Amino acid sequence: MDLVITLPEPDQRLALFGPQDRYLRQLRDQLGIKLVARDADLKLSGEPEAVTRAAVLIDQLRQIVREHGHLREEDVARTLAAVDARAVESHSGEIEVFRRDARVVARSDGQRRYVEAVMSNDLTFCLGPAGTGKTYLAVAVALSMLKRGKLRRIVLARPAVEAGEKLGFLPGDMQAKVNPYLRPLFDAMNDLMDIDQARRMMETDVIEVVPLAFMRGRTLNSAAIILDEAQNTTVMQMFMFLTRLGHHSKMIVCGDDSQIDLDPPGRSGLLDAARRLDGVERIAIVRLDNADIVRHDLVSRIVDAYKGMNGKS
Repeated sequence: MDLVITLPEPDQRLALFGPQDRYLRQLRDQLGIKLVARDADLKLSGEPEAVTRAAVLIDQLRQIVREHGHLREEDVARTLAAVDARAVESHSGEIEVFRRDARVVARSDGQRRYVEAVMSNDLTFCLGPAGTGKTYLAVAVALSMLKRGKLRRIVLARPAVEAGEKLGFLPGDMQAKVNPYLRPLFDAMNDLMDIDQARRMMETDVIEVVPLAFMRGRTLNSAAIILDEAQNTTVMQMFMFLTRLGHHSKMIVCGDDSQIDLDPPGRSGLLDAARRLDGVERIAIVRLDNADIVRHDLVSRIVDAYKGMNGKS
């Protein structure tokens, strides 16, 4: 499909294209289309859906230029992310992952807000009870972005905190000791891609599943960085994790603040971060509730029955 957009004002073209056509190249690379600028015309060529998305994006960027007289790099990134959020789900409402037989779809208004928040922001916190799909949807969106070339890798992390039990000495090497804590992340991943494919990606570090302690000292660029069970991080652990965010990356922090296994529970880094970062630009805080639970229908009733028993259920 070819589409020609006329940009009659030279100043608007300069602002829209960016320094040394940087914004045009970003648009071309992210959407996989061909762009040719000639005089006042900008020709878009590619798949119909990609060309349509590009036209919508250009129209929104032109509106920003008309209102402010210029474009910033963060304006382009934010507008592209918002357009991408609407495209991450297919026309049937499904999130495209690696397994063809895996049907992944946001099943509630809260889950749809969550998916849109992830796509539209650099950092998203999701708090909610068990069964609301916090981790599952985060992994699904990350795999979808990886498959479409939006990211180069996925890093999944989880604090190694015992859920109210003292397990004592665990046999085996370091990997054997931490694997039980990481099992929920493996379960979500194996639902969304073939086991052999997941193993190959893990062997080449395209996908990495690690204990939170192993994140110290790293900077992760062009990656989806997911922290599960974040309610069991301390304030300093959360600070360490959040500062791993690199360029062109997305970070998703998931946790259930009704199941805090720290002593005392008030030390939770998730609660502290949600309070400190509320209202900060490009950071979203989404709260899911019982209406968003998608496990067995009894789970929502169980959650109600145990409400108020912080971390001891």
